Amino acid sequence: MPALTLRPATRTDVEAIARIWAAGWADGHLGHVPEALVAARTPDSFAPRVPGRLDDVTVAVIDGVVVGFAMVTGDEVEQVYVDRAARGGGAASALLADAVRRVGAAGHAIAWLAVVPGNARARRFYEREGWRDEGPVDYEVTAAGATLVVPCHRMTIATVPPT
Repeated sequence: MPALTLRPATRTDVEAIARIWAAGWADGHLGHVPEALVAARTPDSFAPRVPGRLDDVTVAVIDGVVVGFAMVTGDEVEQVYVDRAARGGGAASALLADAVRRVGAAGHAIAWLAVVPGNARARRFYEREGWRDEGPVDYEVTAAGATLVVPCHRMTIATVPPT
């Protein structure tokens, strides 16, 4: 089995990140978020958002190919996506663990993320990884110049395991 490595994202990763983000977002969100957000999150809408966020991104690489990424902002694990072909191979677990480490390294005791209730696959994954569902939260997103409220669940995990 090829080795999985994690590294900071670079400008050469923009296309791969955008492709993985668009496909993964559709997998987890279509049918579970407001139609106005779906209309704004076209496949072409992801690439312009990536360059300004590269400093927040770690990528997972197998055989020189980017297969996933995680984006961290402050204490939030904002995005975690893995290419469909690489799912089940440990990339998501590695990216999520690294994201939690980054949140902790920035001085936060708790990491959090938002997940839409209908994304059962992601919710089960986070729970297997030790995340706790803290209940419903209205998550605000900006899309096409408008702020939209997306019903989500807030999930949390300690950044330093209990001793």
